Amino acid sequence: MATQRLQRSGMAPSPIPAAATLRAAPLVIDLDGTLLRTDLLLEGVIALLRRNPLMLLAMLLWLPRGRAFFKRRIAEGAGLDVATLPANEALLAHIEARKAAGQEIVLATAADELMALRALRRFPVFDRAVASDGVRNLKGAAKAAQLQALYPQGFDYAGDAAADLPVWAAARRVIVVGASPAVLRAARRLGKPVEEFPAASRPRALFKALRPHQWAKNALVFLPLVLGGRAGEAQAWGSAFMAFLALGLVASASYLLNDLLDLSHDRAHWSKRERPLASGRLSIATGLVALVVGFIGGLAVAACAGTAVLTGVLAYLTLTLTYSAWLKRVPMLDALTLGSLFTLRIAVGVAAVAVAWSPWLLTFSMFLFTSLSFAKRHTELRGAARRGQAGTIAGRGYQPADEAVVLAFGVAAGLSSVVIFILYLANEAFHHAALAEPLALWSFPLILVLFMGRVWLLAGRDALHDDPVAFAIKDRASLALAGVAGLAFAAAAFGLPPGLVPQGFGP
Repeated sequence: MATQRLQRSGMAPSPIPAAATLRAAPLVIDLDGTLLRTDLLLEGVIALLRRNPLMLLAMLLWLPRGRAFFKRRIAEGAGLDVATLPANEALLAHIEARKAAGQEIVLATAADELMALRALRRFPVFDRAVASDGVRNLKGAAKAAQLQALYPQGFDYAGDAAADLPVWAAARRVIVVGASPAVLRAARRLGKPVEEFPAASRPRALFKALRPHQWAKNALVFLPLVLGGRAGEAQAWGSAFMAFLALGLVASASYLLNDLLDLSHDRAHWSKRERPLASGRLSIATGLVALVVGFIGGLAVAACAGTAVLTGVLAYLTLTLTYSAWLKRVPMLDALTLGSLFTLRIAVGVAAVAVAWSPWLLTFSMFLFTSLSFAKRHTELRGAARRGQAGTIAGRGYQPADEAVVLAFGVAAGLSSVVIFILYLANEAFHHAALAEPLALWSFPLILVLFMGRVWLLAGRDALHDDPVAFAIKDRASLALAGVAGLAFAAAAFGLPPGLVPQGFGP
């Protein structure tokens, strides 16, 4: 029995004498999704796969031997640190108040007993625990039967899912924690006293995890449309929009995957620990479903846009998966990879609207966005130094001492992008017959200098958001510069009003 093992471990007391248990019904608390805002089994699976993706083959061999056996092997191999997992603080305060009032507090979880032992070490408020034991999966009706046998006088139970309905049916009082509206309605239909601990908005958490503001990066697919002289063609706009949508869906799914792989590192980070998955506001199961839908949807849209677009999106997906799994932990190469991902967006735009490739434009993009990536790392390094952190930053290959080098490379890359854009103007833009007024693009180097200068100036003042793109779409000065740049591109594509074009200027 799982209960007996927990008692022998010293982590739970011996069974309470019958005379004592008659005085008050215990408060029984579920662990996954209730006390903890996460699922221990999924956390363990992700931890194992992050360490060694080939463990997936072993997991497929464990599954036929039953869910309880599967949980035991995951608990043994994952080495999950329960102390870092997000807890429901409101419920924990309620439990502690009930404990202070003299009520027995019991942990009853379908997680493996190895995980339950770790939970008991973190939460000393519990008097005992019952859990799955590698043979029997203590979930649903099995959990209800176990608790009825232990507490025939009745018990109060806090749970979160439809699997808890048989336990609530056997309980004296029902405590619903962060459940869906359907589960809450089903619990109320049991006709027992119901207490509710509502969850944060799941749609809002999912929306935030998808990072829709990052879709602004995908506007780069429209750049070849303008510079290639096809801005007046509705069909070209439709093709570019499909490429934009495909990249957006794949990118959002990639952010979810990156957050899942980075859960332990994000929870150790001063700001990333508030991300929906790391904080538990978004369940891992929901995140997994959303990323699968995003990948499939994005690739389907890309296929509809044509083979060239699908090839580009697949290249983007391959590189972003490689970045999430490995490259983001390699200093310098991580920033170059992010710059490459931005440049791939332009390449997808070129493929979507079938215009000529511009080596100048692609090189410019590479240097510009590598600079912004270095700005993001620079901000992280300054934050680590400010907090007195020593050693390698969790999930990255950098140390606080690398700040000066990152600063130098970032500023150099940013200024290089300006020079490359000027060379593009001198060697290609004015020879491009498709542009109505290439002269308007001469405003762009100045805009770039002002924007890059602002980014790095604020980075040095610790006033820059972790992500320069997220910063830029909220910063008034950056938005104003973007507006001027948009007008410049519009003028380049469609021409300047009569009388505004200087005579004799340009090659």
